[in-house]
Amino acid sequence: MVRYCYIVAEGPQDVEFLIGLLKFYHLKRVKYFSSLDKFWETLIPKNYPIDDDLTKRVPVPYFVQNEQLSIAVHSAIGDTRIAQTIEESLNFIQPSQLFSVGIFADADYSKTPQERFNKLITKLSDIELPNFLPPSQIGQVNNHSPRCGIFIAPNNRDQGTLENILLECARINYSDLLNLSQTYIESIDRNQLTKDDLEDFKKPAGEKKAIISSISSILRPGKALQVSLQDNRWIDEQTLQLESIKLIKNFLEQIIGL
Repeated sequence: MVRYCYIVAEGPQDVEFLIGLLKFYHLKRVKYFSSLDKFWETLIPKNYPIDDDLTKRVPVPYFVQNEQLSIAVHSAIGDTRIAQTIEESLNFIQPSQLFSVGIFADADYSKTPQERFNKLITKLSDIELPNFLPPSQIGQVNNHSPRCGIFIAPNNRDQGTLENILLECARINYSDLLNLSQTYIESIDRNQLTKDDLEDFKKPAGEKKAIISSISSILRPGKALQVSLQDNRWIDEQTLQLESIKLIKNFLEQIIGL
């Protein structure tokens, strides 16, 4: 019997990172609609454009599957839409047929991981759907049906984002590019840039994001970070030994029932 798992992450980079980990469990990305398990078909929008907005991305999850597992990994396009994305999706599929619901978020620098977890729990508790019970502890997956768990990157303890984890990966597999990127970012004359130019850069995770983007721009010039996450050595046998990635792998194993 196939186990259906639904995972929501904040953005497309998080989704690609999780898929990179899931591939180590012999799960393959579903490319064609004709290959998709029919269970998920109701999550595929039938009309375009979405909300009459031609610039809006069609909110389709990415899917990976094998003979035992079928997993949807969905970008919420922002941290404020995680609970809403889950609620919208669970109105289209049968929660009673789901094996699990997983959430992958991060602890930005204005909140601790526990504060972020508590806020998510408050929002999830407002979802009035049968058989859906949020977890009671950060990083743990309950044994309800469906299972539910929340992981707060980078490690359920420290403030940070996915980029904290990617910097650890870069130290192992792209140390020269990392050093060069750090030097480049540090050498920028910020006085030559306007307040608007530096708006994102000055955010708590701005410099880390700039460093990671600099590395990925060399590995996959002109392409988004998620392309580099899919194609390059951010996740391999060596980086799987990092504590933060071990924690995420353990979380995913509970979510998918391994």
